[in-house]
Amino acid sequence: MTAKLYCFGESGNAYKAALTLTFCGVEWQPIYVDFFNGEARSDAYRALNLMGEVPYFIDGDVQLSQSGVIQQYAAEQSQKLCGADVTEAREIMRWVLWDNQKMSGLAGPTRFLNNFLPEAKRPQEVISFQIARLKGSLAILEQALAGRAWLVGNQMTIADTACCGYLFYDEPFGFTRKDYPNIDRWLSAISAQDGWAHPYDMMPGSPADRA
Repeated sequence: MTAKLYCFGESGNAYKAALTLTFCGVEWQPIYVDFFNGEARSDAYRALNLMGEVPYFIDGDVQLSQSGVIQQYAAEQSQKLCGADVTEAREIMRWVLWDNQKMSGLAGPTRFLNNFLPEAKRPQEVISFQIARLKGSLAILEQALAGRAWLVGNQMTIADTACCGYLFYDEPFGFTRKDYPNIDRWLSAISAQDGWAHPYDMMPGSPADRA
């Protein structure tokens, strides 16, 4: 049975799950969630996912929310992207949790405020504050990747597919690849993997659909 991932193209959190499922060889189909018209907050969607968030994943009797948990499930099922031993597994989880708070947790709202609100309603002081915080996180990631191909161990893991989630988007939110050569090299290595696709090609939904 093919798994289902409730998602939409603009969601970096959904992209982390979609990318990991793909790299792990888990068969999945996207189920579009019309986030910008409020579907994730609807009674019908909350009956499926109490948290009212995207992504949401169903594989037979397994139902999961939160991108990091979906990534962990894919790694467990496939024994890919999971690290070489328990020590690496802990370090992977450290990066996944860091991403949730310090990378995706900043990049997602900042990108939304700077691109998807009507221009007159964009809170510039808040955006500037968020970008300053995000740049601090980008500096940490840039330093962590100095002299190494992947964040943990000698191969790609879900630490990488977590932390890259928002960095393949083209909308401006305080990140320019050329300013971070280690991150740029790392993103190029990820996009060279079999099955990689841009989020707007991997999942339904893009800003062009609402233009």
